This record gives sequence, structure tokens and C-alpha cells, in this order.
Amino acid sequence: MKAKRQILLNRKEFLIAGVGAAAAITCGPSVQAADHTHLARHWGGRGDGTYLNPMQAQHANRGAKPIVQTRFTADPAPLVHDGIVYLYTGHDEEDAYGFRMLNWLCYSTTDMVNWTDHGAFASLKTFPWAEQNNGAWASQVIARNGKFYFYAAVFMKERPQNAIAVAVADKPTGPFTDALGHPLVRGDGYIDPTVFIYDDGQAYLYWGNPNLWYAKLNKDMISLSGEVVKDASFAKAPGKLDPFHYQEGPWAYERKGHYYMVYASTCCPEGIAYAMGHSPTGPWKFKGYIMKPDRRSSGNHPGIIDYKGRSYVFGFDYELNFARTKKPRERRSVCVAEIHYKPDGAIREIPWWNEAKAVKQIGTLNPYARTEAATICWSRGIQSEPSSQGGMCVYPTRVNAFIKVQGVNFSKGAKTFTASVASAAKDGKIELRLDSPTGTVIGACIAPDTGGATKWTTASCRVEHAAGVHDLYFVFTGAESLKFDWWIFK
Repeated sequence: MKAKRQILLNRKEFLIAGVGAAAAITCGPSVQAADHTHLARHWGGRGDGTYLNPMQAQHANRGAKPIVQTRFTADPAPLVHDGIVYLYTGHDEEDAYGFRMLNWLCYSTTDMVNWTDHGAFASLKTFPWAEQNNGAWASQVIARNGKFYFYAAVFMKERPQNAIAVAVADKPTGPFTDALGHPLVRGDGYIDPTVFIYDDGQAYLYWGNPNLWYAKLNKDMISLSGEVVKDASFAKAPGKLDPFHYQEGPWAYERKGHYYMVYASTCCPEGIAYAMGHSPTGPWKFKGYIMKPDRRSSGNHPGIIDYKGRSYVFGFDYELNFARTKKPRERRSVCVAEIHYKPDGAIREIPWWNEAKAVKQIGTLNPYARTEAATICWSRGIQSEPSSQGGMCVYPTRVNAFIKVQGVNFSKGAKTFTASVASAAKDGKIELRLDSPTGTVIGACIAPDTGGATKWTTASCRVEHAAGVHDLYFVFTGAESLKFDWWIFK
């Protein structure tokens, strides 16, 4: 049992808080101490323990940057529904050293660069029968029959501790409710669920570390049809070579008649590898790497979609963690890059996130439609929280904090700007700038003292020199007590 648990999560040693000593898993090395200087320089540091801020790190290297800067995010699971990409992620807590995860987050986009924060759509409280102190691990949401089904890895107090839960909602952003009141499946290594519905209507659930298991789902999506199967292609066998390099984080899909199994490759570090087959259950043939392992990150977790004529792979790195500290901590950041297929269906390899090309914006953003303030391409010194008006709002944590919204099409020109704000002080101010945090000022919106952070009002200002397509920056130069909910130009 001890050996099996050591294999289970081939990551650095950690302890699931509140589960007890039985959950302590000794794993392979993460980022080595010798790599600190390399990591520091790579992520905007100087190699001497001092670091550039995230804004400077961004301008120092324009690769596939983290999608979200307001929180640490992990284990991405994208879903395309009704023309919108919904991105479901795990949430590494700010104080995490090992894995510390209590809820799951949702973001959405229609242009692949500006992402709207929908907050936590589920938490460990969604599954009260599971361990509540930690363990909101990898998940996926899939749509069927007008419902949305959420599959998540959670922990149990008793052995076997790994389990997969399922919840259901009427909307992609939730709220989700527990569908069963108990695990859908449970066993050692039963983590990282992925679900796919194939052309014949049959849904499959796949999961596992260090082996890959699968089972058919009934049409109700909350019960199994038949037995759990340990996939023979990926099965680990003592004394035998492991040509697939499978570790965890499977992602199954079909494209143009080809079946794909994408996964985090053997740790540590983990890259993104894949296999192809002629059916949803293989047999599988190892095809190589989409992204080779890189010592800058101990882990990875893939998700792949087609959207508006392009294909994308999601995963994660540790950029935002290493922008703050040279110490390796399980505080991850989800990234995305475009991928391309060869004529035979194979996937062209791309470099590590930092060297991969930043994704191109699809279209432009319309500033004359109400936009949530939690719609962000890049930010510094910004946090988000649930708004008393519904949805999410944002607020600065320091003077000169900013939000960047990419590719805003002002067309022939805007004349006024209106924002929904709340403030417990009278000196709240949002400068509107073009193309950089120090770019041309097109307006300055003064937020009055509304009497508290939950008492909302609208504040407006005149706008000049805003025409054509620009990146729009909201720069917060006044009170840190200011809350910002939505905005619109006219």
C-alpha cells in the first residue's frame, strides 16, 4: 500500500491538511534548489532573490502568459458551449506550499484573450461527504441533455481516499448540486476525471494516476454502464518499458475520425504527451509530445478544444509564483497556446509556455456593450470577489494597479464612460489609458464615497481621443477601497 501511494502523485512531498498522516505522500523531486537561479531569471527575477513585478515580467517576455492573474489556477478544463469558451480550473490557495485546494473557478471568453471571471462555481461544500479541509483537485464540465455535469476528484477520510464526484447544473456557470450524495467511483489513484461523448452518443469517463482507467456512462451521466476497465495500452507493469510515459491528467476527444488521449507525461517534470487510436478505448499508439517536459514546472494538465476555426491546448506553469518568490510552491497558473495538426492527424509540437506564441485575439471587444469589470486580459495589483449585485467585481490592492482589456474597438470615437462603483472613501479614481498603463489618458472617472463597499452607484466622465482599435487600461490611482463592477462607453 505504501509503495502504491508513493506512485500515486509523483510530485513533491505534501500533506493534505486535516486528512491525517495517512495522506502524506512522498513523491519525486519537484523543481530542484539548483534551478532557483534559472527559474528566477526566467520569470522576471534577477537570480539574486529579487524579482521584477508581474507587469515588468510580462514585458520582458511575451509568451503564452497566464490567463488569470487575480488567483492561482490549475488543471484547466475548457468547454465550448453556444459560441463561448468556458474554462473551469482548480484553485491553488494564496497560502499554499503543497497542494491546498478548496474550490473550483470558472472563466469565459469569446476572443481567447479577454477572460471574464465568474468566481467559484463549486467547492468542497458541494460534496459534504468528502474531506472538507483540502482536496478540490482536477475536474471537468460537460454538457448533455440541457444540463451541465461536473466531475471532480475529491478526497475521502477513509481508504481508499481518492474518489470522483459528480454534480449537475442548469447553466455552465452553476450553481452545481451534488448528484449522488456519494462517489461515482472510488479507488487508489482515482483522480483527474475527463469525460467525452462520442458520435454514437456513448459517453466515457476516463481517469487515473499512474494508470489510466475508464468506464462507460449511462445517458443519465451520473451512473456507470458496465465495469471499470484498466486500459491495457497505458498499464504500468514492473520490469517493462513504459513507451507512453503516462502519469495523470487525461483528456479524451475525437477529431476528424481520429481518437486522441492527451495527458501529463511521466513526472517529474511533466510535459504534455498524447496517443492516438481508432476507437474511444484504443488500442492506443504513442505519438509523442505536444509540449516536452521542462524543469521550470514539476507538473502539467492538458485540455484541448477547437474554437472558431483554431485549435488550442491549455495547461499550466508556475510563472506567477516565481514572479513573487524563488521558492517552489504549488501555486500554478493556467496558460493557453494554439496548436496545429498534420495531415495525418498528428499534433505539431510546440515549445514550453514561455517560448510558445501568445494566442491571437479573435475579433475585437465592443466597448459600447456593458462589460464586466472582471473581464481581463492582464492585470497587476487586482483582486476579484463576489459582487453584492451578482457576478464578480474587482478592486485594487495598491495604488497604480491596473487592468488591461485587449483589442477594444472604439470605431469612430467614444464620448462618455460610465462605471458601476462602490467606495468607502471619496478619493477613488480610475484613469482610462490607451495601449499601456502610462499611455494616453482618454478620461478619468472619479468614484464618490458611496458609504460602503456594497453600496453601488454609477460614475461617468467625458472621453477624448478614443477612436479605432486600442488596448484599454484601467489604472487605479486613488483609494484602494474602490470596488468596480461593470463599465460601458457611449
